[in-house]
Amino acid sequence: MSTRYIAIAGNIGAGKSSLVSFLGRRFHLHPLYEPVDDNPYLEGFYEDMKAWAFHSQIFYLARKFALHGEAEQTMGRIVLDRTIYEDAEIFAASLKARRYISRDDWNTYRDLYEVIKEHIEPPDLMIYLKCSVRGIKRRIKKRGREMEQDIPTSYLRQLNQRYDNWFDSYDLGPKAIIETDKLDYLHDLIDRVDLIEQIEQLLGES
Repeated sequence: MSTRYIAIAGNIGAGKSSLVSFLGRRFHLHPLYEPVDDNPYLEGFYEDMKAWAFHSQIFYLARKFALHGEAEQTMGRIVLDRTIYEDAEIFAASLKARRYISRDDWNTYRDLYEVIKEHIEPPDLMIYLKCSVRGIKRRIKKRGREMEQDIPTSYLRQLNQRYDNWFDSYDLGPKAIIETDKLDYLHDLIDRVDLIEQIEQLLGES
């Protein structure tokens, strides 16, 4: 099978980690998860985005570089929870647009990102989990991470728009969209069967 390296893209609360775990079990993929709980700047970032935006994004850039390297070196089929492209093109860019990252810090960040991009391989398949802001807020509330509960709706909306624009122009390899607003494959058998069929078609296993 040519599709060895799959990446799951999507906004905060779109269902990436749950899907990565599900795909790992169902299709015997090795999961690689986004570093969240070990980010020492994350709590401070949600309390004061301007003070900690640059620090947090540099942390993610370094960790994602390591994850992409691990993905390339891991034997067998793998599924990656969010890519380095999203960190730079969506999250860091959004923070720069909101003036939470200064011009000098942004230039430093972009220089580092462009160098990293030259040293990583894009995934064989990029799957974008598209979800409305209402659906995202519902899931954020349900999973109960305290630091996420007060994320501004305007921030989530801007991220969603950036995701749509980024995915439309993404040209580093094959890509696909899965709508997740009403998808409950963990508890609904019909949704689960439908999702499995979608993934099998994308992987060429149908």
